[in-house]
Amino acid sequence: MKKAITQLALTALLLGASALSHAGAHLNGSVGTVEGKPIAGAMVTVWNTEKNRKETVYTDAGGRYAIDTSFTGKLAVRVRTPYFRDMTKDVNLTEKQNLKLDFGVEKIMSIEELSDTLPASAHNAVLPFGDDKLKKTFISQCGYCHQQGNSLTRRPRDEKEWSKVVRRMEGYTALLTWRETQSITQLLNDGFTGKPVKAIQVNDFSPEQSKARIEEWHAATPMSFLHDTIVLSDDKLMGIDEGRDEVHILDRPSGKIDIYKMPVTDEKEGGNFHGIELPIGIFTGKHGPHSGVQISDGRVFFTGALSSNLLMFQPATKEWKLYPIPRGFLWHKGLYSHTIRADNDENLWFTMLASNMVLKFDTHTGKFTEVALPHNGVMRGITDYFFGLMLKIAGLWPKGNLHLALSHHKWLNGGRDIMNWPYGIDINPKDGGIWYSKLLANKIGHIDPKTLQVTEYDVPHKGPRRMRFDSNGILWIPSFDEGYLMRFDPSTQQFESTALPLLAANEFELPYALNVDKHGDVWIATNNSDRITRYIPKDKKFVMYHMPHRVIWFRDFEFTQDGKVCASNSNLPAYAHEDQMPAFFCLQPDKASTESLIPEHQAQHIKNFNKLNKLNNPNKAH
Repeated sequence: MKKAITQLALTALLLGASALSHAGAHLNGSVGTVEGKPIAGAMVTVWNTEKNRKETVYTDAGGRYAIDTSFTGKLAVRVRTPYFRDMTKDVNLTEKQNLKLDFGVEKIMSIEELSDTLPASAHNAVLPFGDDKLKKTFISQCGYCHQQGNSLTRRPRDEKEWSKVVRRMEGYTALLTWRETQSITQLLNDGFTGKPVKAIQVNDFSPEQSKARIEEWHAATPMSFLHDTIVLSDDKLMGIDEGRDEVHILDRPSGKIDIYKMPVTDEKEGGNFHGIELPIGIFTGKHGPHSGVQISDGRVFFTGALSSNLLMFQPATKEWKLYPIPRGFLWHKGLYSHTIRADNDENLWFTMLASNMVLKFDTHTGKFTEVALPHNGVMRGITDYFFGLMLKIAGLWPKGNLHLALSHHKWLNGGRDIMNWPYGIDINPKDGGIWYSKLLANKIGHIDPKTLQVTEYDVPHKGPRRMRFDSNGILWIPSFDEGYLMRFDPSTQQFESTALPLLAANEFELPYALNVDKHGDVWIATNNSDRITRYIPKDKKFVMYHMPHRVIWFRDFEFTQDGKVCASNSNLPAYAHEDQMPAFFCLQPDKASTESLIPEHQAQHIKNFNKLNKLNNPNKAH
């Protein structure tokens, strides 16, 4: 009985929050061409008066839309659809007002104007790669933290200026041989000429689009690097600013954002990587918080990519605590902690990208356990043993990029093949097994959580990034380098691969991360085309959601208790975004539903949190 009352109270709370977020006015109408032909899949966006929040819906097959907006006052309403000019109307809305608003949009006739509206995928498709190897190197090493081909990065430059750009990217650890450096410099010089791109893209409409709703909240500053966003137990969003050592907590119904700065330490700016010329003006911190996870007592743990610290924040008390990752004999061996997940016993498991290991952290005892991973060849073995020493020497000349002269990716011509880069990680809900991806070694691996025995498997498509399990124990993996969605069954050790949809045959996609909701649908960050991709396995069907914002770069997706798929827009730099600001994004697949999308195995910390709260506060309804 008590359990039923608790569930009813939680449902009432969520429905109340939903009603609050949608209190306001109702807009409806149609979108068509000036000749009156309806346009399906057009995006209708409403801005708030401060122009720092947006709400968007899509038109249906008949060009009709309806949106219950939480905004009132003097507002701008915009229609955006490919190959047509944006159209904006100003309205003055009062609460509970019903307003019919129709749009007739003009087709873009100018090649130059049309080119400027096309996503990065159309612009970098014109780069004269020449061979597939150079193309994959470019995708792997030049596209992992921002779009190539957006309005900022495709600006024409002379060869000398492009050489400086590539050198700066190498400073951010783009692992290029001398020949690749020259080839990519020439590639950018020859490809990004400023001439308009002529592209014929196919924007398929799906009925699912017209059911969806998107919300967007600006956050942080144009110089922030809002990397991952996690959903907390109270359904607030926490954005992790890797460049500025702070977190931003968003209360979605009110739009209020609280900022909490991480502890200042005596480490140098850039932490262990202070010898590297990190992105100018953006990486000003020492810890570089990257990925986060919350456990049942409310504590949130972050990987400190730059400082070799695991950081803890308790939202209830605003307390911070640092847990130093064990060091090597002469230098750090725990370098660039990356993606973190929690198992059912609330042990934390996270990848160490630059050290070829996975670490386990016991949140009860504070003890670290190291799991060394296979070297995968002599060149990578050299890196595993000596990369820390190289960074130590390079750090004697702050921001001098001496590592480019010391590293064997240059002087032994190893390129990106000198690194393993343990990257994504997840836990099989069926047996608790730990699985990780090796981005540059093109492998996935299994760690037995009891024996710590490691087994690795080659993936059929290169660039396995952030992967996730579904509730049935099937592992879904994005192939960043080749644009595939890979499915792996641990019980049979068999892969199945599906190519991701493209806007045009000559383009390529960049699937950075994915997550799987409670229905088994796979949500994929397809960043090259400013879209979110949804794959419905039972129907073997893709649904594409164009974003109402140019220059999209999503990291991890997480699900809320009120039925949304959320992430942060974190192209580096953020001022390359259309609004020149980082932002939280949430997509609600069915705007009529507030049913949670969180799979049972991912919702464990929320259940534990509610249970613990009930024990600590027996008279309080949760």
